Amino acid sequence: MKKKFSISIFIILLTIVYGNSNVFAQESNQDDLFFHNSLHYTAKGMAYWYDKAQGGLETVTGVVYADLGCKNCHISSCDVCHKVEKDGQLSYSAKAASNQEMCLTCHAREASIMKIDKSKNQEDEHFAQGMKCMDCHTAREMHGDGVEFNSMKQQGAMDTNCEKCHDAISESTSHKIHGGRVDCKACHVRHVVSCTNCHFETLVKEGKRVAIPVSDWLFLMNFDGKVTSANMQTFVVKNNKTFLMFAPQYSHSVMKEGRKCEECHATETVKQVQKGQLGLTWMENGEIKHIHGVIPVVDGVQWKFVSQDRENEKWIPIENPSTPVLHYAGYGTPLSKEQLKRLSQAQKSN
Repeated sequence: MKKKFSISIFIILLTIVYGNSNVFAQESNQDDLFFHNSLHYTAKGMAYWYDKAQGGLETVTGVVYADLGCKNCHISSCDVCHKVEKDGQLSYSAKAASNQEMCLTCHAREASIMKIDKSKNQEDEHFAQGMKCMDCHTAREMHGDGVEFNSMKQQGAMDTNCEKCHDAISESTSHKIHGGRVDCKACHVRHVVSCTNCHFETLVKEGKRVAIPVSDWLFLMNFDGKVTSANMQTFVVKNNKTFLMFAPQYSHSVMKEGRKCEECHATETVKQVQKGQLGLTWMENGEIKHIHGVIPVVDGVQWKFVSQDRENEKWIPIENPSTPVLHYAGYGTPLSKEQLKRLSQAQKSN
């Protein structure tokens, strides 16, 4: 009897110990998944827009995303941003993760735009006031909320927007005319950084991302019901195949004063787009030149640009590149013919 009682107690103890262990394990796994579903961990935006199912670059390369080095561009654990060492002891620090230099380590495009603006003495309005990344971006954006988003452009992925701080805007003519149809970024973002000739073979063979960055321009696309700022990327793939992608893009190059009406309306660029052809980049005296200013993205336009191959770390212009495959990413769509018509009408700033 005593032996049976002891066995029963032992079984109960095992149930308690291992039962609780399983509960703790489940909680631990849930904690892991909470961050593992975040865009900082999955970096899913690149994979999503690359996929052939979305009409992405895979349609030209034939290489699945899992075989590319891009998949390694993510935050593997909380340690990457939060781990600090003091007096030989490791600990987590929220302050370390909010350090702007920590953000710019990975967000190279923003680092580039800040460098360009600093060299031209035209610093972003928010940075000029001493603001940092975490003054606008939330912890939910950093760590996720358990929902696995396709892209930071997907509705609900980001909390940050201009209206959170600028809930009351001036009654200017531009605000009255554009209200509800044009996003703040279309007028208040100075420029975006785009990339040309992203060289796919170098990425495959060496795991390096090489391209020729271009700035001083800003594309216009439709996104989330409004006209907003956008950028472009061109790709060069084996056998001189080319690929052109446009996507909504915010840039931390914000101007306090919005651009003038005549910078967007009835410009020479708009006239060329209306004619169905626009040169984005071209060769001049052995150097690549590029267009400047605001560029509306409209379907049916023949976009002309210099395609270059890369050999021995040198760029070599391709004489007869193929017609680029065109892709609209980031949930962005081109402007309509009616929107282009409105842009063609001359307006003057007051």
